[in-house]
Amino acid sequence: MVAPKNPVRRITAALGALDIADGPMSRLDAARRLREAAEELEAAQIETARKAGATWNEIGACYGLTKQGAQQRFRAARAQAQADPEPPRRKKAGPVAPPE
Repeated sequence: MVAPKNPVRRITAALGALDIADGPMSRLDAARRLREAAEELEAAQIETARKAGATWNEIGACYGLTKQGAQQRFRAARAQAQADPEPPRRKKAGPVAPPE
């Protein structure tokens, strides 16, 4: 199954998976996917708020943080999201060259 790119759809899918999970590991996996999608949605909303003119003071107040606390919490996540918009894909294993 391919995960939807839209974080809201990923959250909905993860909630559905959590609802039907039949064991602790499948529930844990659904919870992990839910957290990852929620973090992605949050980072996107922070970026949207900033582009719309929201200050770091306003964003911090929303989270009970100072301006500096909000900057520290969200700048790293935003930078990572911009640098790596898609999760890494596994490479197919190919022949390995013998050591020289």
